[in-house]
Amino acid sequence: MQDLSSLPIKGINDPWKTGIKNGWDVIDGRTVSADRTLEADVVIIGTGAGGGVSAEILTQRGLKVILIEAGKLMSSDDFTLNEGQAYRDLYQEGAMRATKDAGITILQGRTVGGTTVVNWTSSFRTPSETLQYWQDTFGAENLLRDDLDPWFQKMEERLKISQWIMPPNANNDVLKKGCDALGWEWAVIPRNVEGCWNIGYCGMGCPTNAKQSMLVTTLPTAMNNGATLIHSAQAHRLIIDGDTVTGVEVHPLNNDKVATGATVTVKAKTVIASGGGIQTPALLMRSEAPDPQGRVGKRTFLHPTTFTFGIYDKEVAPYYGAPQSLYSDEFVFKHGVDGPAGYKLEMMPMHPGLTGALMGGYGGDARSEIERLPNLAASIALIRDGFHADNPGGNVELRDNGEPVIDYPVDPYLLEGAKRTHLTMAEMHFAAGAKEIRPSHGHAGYYKSWKEARDAINNLAYDPVITGLGSAHVMGGCAMGQDESQCVVNSDGSYKYLNGLYIIDGSVFPTSLGVNPQLTIYGMSARNATALADKLQA
Repeated sequence: MQDLSSLPIKGINDPWKTGIKNGWDVIDGRTVSADRTLEADVVIIGTGAGGGVSAEILTQRGLKVILIEAGKLMSSDDFTLNEGQAYRDLYQEGAMRATKDAGITILQGRTVGGTTVVNWTSSFRTPSETLQYWQDTFGAENLLRDDLDPWFQKMEERLKISQWIMPPNANNDVLKKGCDALGWEWAVIPRNVEGCWNIGYCGMGCPTNAKQSMLVTTLPTAMNNGATLIHSAQAHRLIIDGDTVTGVEVHPLNNDKVATGATVTVKAKTVIASGGGIQTPALLMRSEAPDPQGRVGKRTFLHPTTFTFGIYDKEVAPYYGAPQSLYSDEFVFKHGVDGPAGYKLEMMPMHPGLTGALMGGYGGDARSEIERLPNLAASIALIRDGFHADNPGGNVELRDNGEPVIDYPVDPYLLEGAKRTHLTMAEMHFAAGAKEIRPSHGHAGYYKSWKEARDAINNLAYDPVITGLGSAHVMGGCAMGQDESQCVVNSDGSYKYLNGLYIIDGSVFPTSLGVNPQLTIYGMSARNATALADKLQA
């Protein structure tokens, strides 16, 4: 296979350099040393899937929008495919974010464009079963598939979402081979790309602008329509006057992500919180927003994800090619919506830094693991959390410095599901021709046959921390629905207890989804931002 480590990438237009040169209103918080006040019709906190979609729609209606982003502005010319630099510059907490007990690592974007800049492009419509559960359990209104499909179609067209037509790389082909051999269903993943070079470094920012993230789609449109972007600046708290939000207090940040001491006050009659399932609840908590039922930050979900690694005779090179192009839903709703935990099967890319973190080991053992990377295939299982009474998710809390942390107990319900995922993935790898496999469990070794793996996994003690779990999907914390005992957001995105405040991001999901969340956020955001634009112009 071709070595892409020194692939020349030239002639790619960087829309941000061009736009700033042509007059885009961009304020770098690192340069703000004195207090100032700005005004707009709408201020949007966060520039990821929810904020980016909202900004485009609202500015297209002629509304003056100010966008606030804690992360730095980085664009195609800055994406060097260097793991260390990408994790430091593009991820929350330098890609070291984790749950309170460190039992689950969390990969989440922190840059202009949010997680859409670093995700692996998988784009699925929300399962009907999930939406029906939201209606039945939380009173979510007008959010069934018949209601949302037109919005999904709109965003699929806007972001060039379609099934990936290239053959899968060898890593993803493992899923196909294993599922075919076992009679399990599989399908091709829709991806939000146009002119993709099939490099495989999507998690480090797309240097060719093929990934249709907010960075190269909705945000440039908003900027062309007169939006203002303040980056490297954290929304510290909402400004609340009685029962109404009137603006946001913003703290510019220096290169070390420390407040410069200046304050930017942004005044607006409408505020949209789009910081995601951890940052949005944290903002409401710092702001002491009314929350009579104490539900803000509760029921936060992660799609707790397990891993299984297979070693093959032939080269797999899991670092090259589209990171995710095939999936299997054989087990997502196998036991119903609210039975034992269901899970979605996908593959994940493996680059040296990520491999070292996941495979572990010391000295010679660590070296041996890395040396086998070219022949390694990595499968993952995304566990649906939040659909069972024994699995209420986690709680967002504030540290002493006001920064958030999520307390997510890994309960017996999840651990039983994790065990089943390991058995499933081990069987799949051996059916695909693996010579040995290893599940993500601190006491597991490599197993050389399906029988050996099955017996060993069945005898492992599944406990928190020792069971290896990760997450790239943070959802919930500000549940949407009419049931006020459980929900703080109405189905149109408005916050129940404050005028002028809307929540438009993945924090409004009452449970996890069972699929990668970006298209759900795009579609629901387009729906609610359009309704908000109609309201503001009425």
